Amino acid sequence: MDPNRLKGKNILITGAARGMGATNAEHFAEQGANVCLGDIDPDEAQKVADRINERGNGKAIAVKMDVTKREDNAAAVAATVDAFGSINVGLFNAGLNKPRFFMDIDEDNWDLIMDVNTKAMWLGMQETARQMIAQGPQERPYKIINVGSIASRKPLIDVTVYCTSKYGCLALTHCGAVALAEHNITVNGYAPGVVVTPLWEQLDKDLVEIGFKERAGQAYEDITENELVIKRVSYPDDIKGTAAFLASNDSDYMTGQMLHIDGGWCIQ
Repeated sequence: MDPNRLKGKNILITGAARGMGATNAEHFAEQGANVCLGDIDPDEAQKVADRINERGNGKAIAVKMDVTKREDNAAAVAATVDAFGSINVGLFNAGLNKPRFFMDIDEDNWDLIMDVNTKAMWLGMQETARQMIAQGPQERPYKIINVGSIASRKPLIDVTVYCTSKYGCLALTHCGAVALAEHNITVNGYAPGVVVTPLWEQLDKDLVEIGFKERAGQAYEDITENELVIKRVSYPDDIKGTAAFLASNDSDYMTGQMLHIDGGWCIQ
């Protein structure tokens, strides 16, 4: 691993206290990036920041952030700039899921998932791009990275609202790429499948609660057996390399792309 691959990159990551967000933050910092960890749980985010700062390559700060609020997105961008001098990359990773069968969806379920997964991404992209534009031109592109999902390619009857929210992420990636190109901002994303994180661990329990699965762990087993070409679920370490590629100069000529890291699920 090149300890200087991301040197000079000042990166805001949302949902960075655990799971993929925390792993990406540590991986980016190992390659020289400075990272601002935004999360609704600032204590856990600070623990990640402390680990990064103890290792002494890239630097890290943690900020409390409700991603569904514009003012919190603006404040997280400002905190990144205050700490590191500028912002070069925004990684919009925060997300949640709460399964319901189609006819059981209610307004609360819809609003919760759409607000965190889609509205928050739009707000983060907009506030980050606003700062990037204000900073003026730089030699290499500014980068926005959105975390999508296999759910934007597969209709899943137990998580209709989640699918809808991730179709929205895909649209924001495409539209943002076109809208922001004139400002030398690229917009790309990556779409995981099953990643063993706290989100999926909770989802596994929820699927039993709504009667879609009979026991804990069955969702992992059924997807691995019936859907995945690579016959195992993934972990955050399987995702971090693609995230780092999109944050690095290696992806400068890419925009509007959603890269699938799903063990082949989308081709089944």
